[in-house]
Amino acid sequence: MSKFDKVWEYVSERNESPLILTFDEIQNIADMPIDHSFLKYKKELNEYGFAVDKISMKNKTVKFIRKE
Repeated sequence: MSKFDKVWEYVSERNESPLILTFDEIQNIADMPIDHSFLKYKKELNEYGFAVDKISMKNKTVKFIRKE
């Protein structure tokens, strides 16, 4: 079980592509602060049929897309 499983489940249940979430939204869903480990764990999202397309440090957002 990954510490970001709640986020991956949320993204896959929303079934929107693209889906943009703020860092704050991700932290609320995961119930913990987002940190650099997010970059390592984002590969797990492939199992849910989605991928991280872009992380904007300026806007503090993450763009998720459905894998084709």
